[in-house]
Amino acid sequence: MSEILLIYPPVAKACEAPAGIAKLAGALRRHGAACRVADLNIEGLRFLLGQPLPVDDTWSRRALRHVDKNLAALGDPRLYQNFDRYKRALADVNRVLEKVGRKNGVGLSLVNYQDESLSPLRSQDLLAAAERPQENIFFPFFSQRLVQLVEVSEPSFIGFSLNYLSQALTTFAMIGFCRQRYPEISVVVGGGLVTSWLSQAKDETPGCCNPFAGLIDHLIAGPGERGLLKLLLREGLDNDPKCEQALPDYADFSGYSYLAPGVILPYAASSGCYWNRCSFCPEKAEGNRYRQIAPQTVVNELEKLVQTMQPRLIHFLDNAICPALFRALIKQPPGVPWYGFARISDDLCDLDFCFRLRQAGCVMLKLGIESGDPKVLQAMQKGISLEQVATVLNNLQQVGIATYVYLLFGTPSESLLEARRTLDFMVKQSKAVTFLNLAIFNLPLYSPESKELEVRDFYSGDLSLYGDFVHPRGWQRQEVRRFLDQEFKRHPAISPIIKRDPPSFTSNHAPFFAHLAAERSDRARP
Repeated sequence: MSEILLIYPPVAKACEAPAGIAKLAGALRRHGAACRVADLNIEGLRFLLGQPLPVDDTWSRRALRHVDKNLAALGDPRLYQNFDRYKRALADVNRVLEKVGRKNGVGLSLVNYQDESLSPLRSQDLLAAAERPQENIFFPFFSQRLVQLVEVSEPSFIGFSLNYLSQALTTFAMIGFCRQRYPEISVVVGGGLVTSWLSQAKDETPGCCNPFAGLIDHLIAGPGERGLLKLLLREGLDNDPKCEQALPDYADFSGYSYLAPGVILPYAASSGCYWNRCSFCPEKAEGNRYRQIAPQTVVNELEKLVQTMQPRLIHFLDNAICPALFRALIKQPPGVPWYGFARISDDLCDLDFCFRLRQAGCVMLKLGIESGDPKVLQAMQKGISLEQVATVLNNLQQVGIATYVYLLFGTPSESLLEARRTLDFMVKQSKAVTFLNLAIFNLPLYSPESKELEVRDFYSGDLSLYGDFVHPRGWQRQEVRRFLDQEFKRHPAISPIIKRDPPSFTSNHAPFFAHLAAERSDRARP
């Protein structure tokens, strides 16, 4: 039987184990397939942070001197009781990475990787990264670590989980190194970014399903369990409807010290979106159908995972937690605080329902409200009303569930007039909004709605998924940005919300601050 070595490459937020690989490991082992797993993201970042670095300014010297102390503090719950100390620790760690990156022509941080000469949006640049792996900033690390892993596991396949653009160049550098050192080992690549690339190539010329043929043997779109099992077991699994249903296996990640105050359990109860109607939604544009694990199965699996992992927090990765799962969590709480994305719904308009969610452990809900103008919401086909939004925000505030609200500016149906209505609406709701994320609209190039717009280059590259467009109401990106910077963010009711968003880790670390605040509120109640 063939063994596969599964790799999670840098750079991504290193605060929790990679859920996709854990899911793959669980499915493979359930069917008797051998696999070994390594998180080279957290390993690689810690490697770079531990290297000698000549610095010539006071801040960098201090940051370098205290880097081990700050990394340890990010894993200590006490740091999250002091937001200023937390921000300082993060800033110092990022300062060291910035200096390391600058020396190598790379913009580097705990959450980002930008090469000055290569773009992850151009296939030729990715191939160049594979041809010259020694030029990658992580090469001194992965050239040793990959050899160790291969010698121990002797795999027939090496699989890379590529989910974000910030991982792409280093992933291809690692692939290039493996090709040069181990030409006999097959390379498999999957993950969210690969799924997006392949979804746009499906109607193109023959052979487009693997634009990196010759370098990468197999590209897998969507959930990878079935595809990997076919490769490893060399037999069809089409008659096994449960092939993708397996308990995620996080055992391989238990030895890692992630940048969080305790173990975070990431868990996906579904893929795709159960609403799947919003205009310009990438999920809809890519044709990702909704797949749901039965709610009772979810709560049963969580019970097992909580027993073995003893997590401090559960992170639901769903695009939106479905109402049926909410009810299952109320009936059978996981016994650990949890958070995730949710749609504004009739259930959340019920104060008692929200109270029961809080009792079941919900500490924060992320809400994609997008706009405070009813016509914009209608044009986006959000299926929600401002009255519902106000009710839900008020209910969640009353019961002590934090809110992480997402707003989207510059959509084709919005002008400055509608954006100011959004500002007015958010000012009225500001006391019920814990955290706020403001984004400028990027046009998904392959969405059906894009055909009605005059599209122009935004991110140049044959792998680009988003573009710019001529705004039908004349409200271009620079004007949107000016409004946000000079008007929206400066409003006295909005500014404090913006400032309490955790830098770098944003919604991944926000629940820890929200949970501490909720605990203090509970203790203060009579």
